Amino acid sequence: MLSHNLGYPRVGSHRELKKASEQFWAGKISREALQKVAQQIRRENWQTQKEAGIDLIPSNDFSLYDHVLDTSLMVGAIPERYHQLIDGKSNRELDLYFAMARGIQRDGLDIKAMEMTKWFDTNYHYLVPEFVKNQKFRRYSDKVLLEFEDALHQGIVTKPVFVGPVTYLLLGKEKEGGFDRIDLLDNLLPIYISVLKELSARGAEWVQLDEPGLVLDLTEKEKLAFQSAYSQIREALPKLKVLVATFFDALEENLPIATGLPIDALHIDLTRGAESFKSLLEDAAFVSSSKILSLGVVDGRNIWKNDYQKSLDFVSEAVKVLGENRVFVAPSSSLLHSPYDLDLEKNEEVLTPDVKNWMAFAKQKLKEVTTIAKLAGTDWASDEDFIANQKAVGSRKNSLLIHKPVVKKRAAAIKEEDFERLNQFSVRQAIQLEKLKLPLFPSTTIGSFPQTDEVRQLRANLKKGTLTLEVYENRIKEEIISSLRWQEELGIDVLVHGEFERNDMVEYFGESLSGFVFTQNGWVQSYGSRCVKPPIIYGDVERPAPMTVKWSSFAQANSEKLVKGMLTGPVTILQWSFVRDDQPRKDTAFQIGLAIRDEVVDLEKAGIKIIQIDEPAIREGLPLRKHAWKTYLTWAVDAFRLSAAGVADQTQIHTHMCYAEFNDIIDSIAAMDADVITIETSRSQMELLNAFAEFNYPNEIGPGVYDIHSPRIPTVDEMIYLLEKALKVIPARNLWVNPDCGLKTRKWPETEAALRNMISAASLLRESVTVEG
Repeated sequence: MLSHNLGYPRVGSHRELKKASEQFWAGKISREALQKVAQQIRRENWQTQKEAGIDLIPSNDFSLYDHVLDTSLMVGAIPERYHQLIDGKSNRELDLYFAMARGIQRDGLDIKAMEMTKWFDTNYHYLVPEFVKNQKFRRYSDKVLLEFEDALHQGIVTKPVFVGPVTYLLLGKEKEGGFDRIDLLDNLLPIYISVLKELSARGAEWVQLDEPGLVLDLTEKEKLAFQSAYSQIREALPKLKVLVATFFDALEENLPIATGLPIDALHIDLTRGAESFKSLLEDAAFVSSSKILSLGVVDGRNIWKNDYQKSLDFVSEAVKVLGENRVFVAPSSSLLHSPYDLDLEKNEEVLTPDVKNWMAFAKQKLKEVTTIAKLAGTDWASDEDFIANQKAVGSRKNSLLIHKPVVKKRAAAIKEEDFERLNQFSVRQAIQLEKLKLPLFPSTTIGSFPQTDEVRQLRANLKKGTLTLEVYENRIKEEIISSLRWQEELGIDVLVHGEFERNDMVEYFGESLSGFVFTQNGWVQSYGSRCVKPPIIYGDVERPAPMTVKWSSFAQANSEKLVKGMLTGPVTILQWSFVRDDQPRKDTAFQIGLAIRDEVVDLEKAGIKIIQIDEPAIREGLPLRKHAWKTYLTWAVDAFRLSAAGVADQTQIHTHMCYAEFNDIIDSIAAMDADVITIETSRSQMELLNAFAEFNYPNEIGPGVYDIHSPRIPTVDEMIYLLEKALKVIPARNLWVNPDCGLKTRKWPETEAALRNMISAASLLRESVTVEG
């Protein structure tokens, strides 16, 4: 029985790609040096998979920034504003690539980056393809061919992987009206076929085309597009073996579309779409065909050790119906979403042996895949690997570390009034206008300021014990006071303390909550060079002590202006952690919600008048199928309200959301009942505000006026243009002025320049707009 992998983490086991990319962007290393690091990571990944015993090893799963952007370059879907960077020289391809990803503002050029949004329901971000009517495509980048050849030189015949043609179109946006992007399929397919032909000519036996679009709600036209695309591919390449990979959910009504494709193998996700399994084995046409079924039994998106018994039951049932030669074993999805290697976790004080024994990272998941393939068809109950696995799985189920009766009792006692503020927003707004005395178009930032190497080193030295707590805290106080004076000088209306003491917006809180554990090297790519180290929620969650009150109180005591308390919301903590899978996610979210509620109440008692509870992940938690939305949105909104509803009307509650489409959940966002919501809108040129306008959103809104994920500094005129655009759909009294997101990843010079422009834009707008009352 063959084993295969859908994709592997690509930033390097010690984030080598992140470091090299950022050095390249800063002009500190050459493009050749960057490419050398990239090549080394790819080769190490291939060798790791080979040593684990994976039969079909992927190539082209590596990316310098984003695999969807890679696909856009492969097919020449390059928006017109970047055409000036195309000069036919191969060494300029990297400049074009990073300009599309990050924007460019140098040498007389000023080009905005492409829009970024979440990859299905994950915390990975991709660059959104841009399409125009009758768009022409052309072969531009040969990355997939070059990486296949490189693996061949290492003695490995890989399975090239890239986004399938229909899903690629579904992921994009029409940048003008009058057409459906699916209509571009016939223009696009010749490029795919050309690439596939070259791969076949160079020795590729298998290719993997990722079509997670098959787990979405599709129109009839979109369903027909899948059949058309793969019929044309099969006709052009009758001998090339094509595996179509679906993941993240079940096929449901799209199952006949998937099984009817003229392909050689179909991959399904058994960790998030197990209902497809039974239906497939009952599909007479599929069973009677020669198609292979790839079983995604090992969870590519979580860190818990696989239950071999459960996985082998799936495999055995499939073999019984299809035969051993028609069954592959694989992870559920690309391992892009998993940390590299559990063996890198050496510190038992950080990750205790008993909890570590319940886990598997990407490298360990490879071994799980090959072990399951090896055990299938044997008397596995007596196998040493199987026995050890079941012992680990059983120890987790029965551990006393996981369950806290006092936490469960409190969660069970939640009442309806615990989700409600004292009065509706119109009443609260009048009280807050009187108490807070903010100007028209109040300005603020989202929370974090640039984290310099010095600040990071302070935290690192404290952890290593080379810096005393007293010295560390005094230095953090200096940073906070400096940032407060800087904000006051700029003229920002609502200040933040800068979050210099925080490593990550989720990790920081997890470190102060029970039921969490952490890793030293469990990094996962979020976008580009941005990596996060998600906390691991293994048990019941509660707040043993205040988490932010000390620093927020210190900041407020050192400024006469209002200083926001900054918290991360329960749904985002849930979504951006590796979550326990032994109870419903709703139960865990409510436990976190109660912990954050306690912090909100304590901040209010400490004199903090504005409290921001960030929920950037609430949209990404949305199920991929609309019929499942209501259940999720109900408990997600309730978790936020539970965290926020314990304060008086005069305390202003903010929330922040970014890089997601809100049109289809705007009623739920309104139901969160935050006094102020700040959202990302600059990359989309305020497109997202249409949803708020059409819904007649009643509360206050801060649409981001500049993109913090790009080093580009927007002009005052640009910001005024966006704000005036916002004023067409938002009442002036309800409009805030702020960046898209936190400024942690930016440098100080560009941050200061951009915020000065932002404050100038707000001031000029105040001079031109008056509001009665």
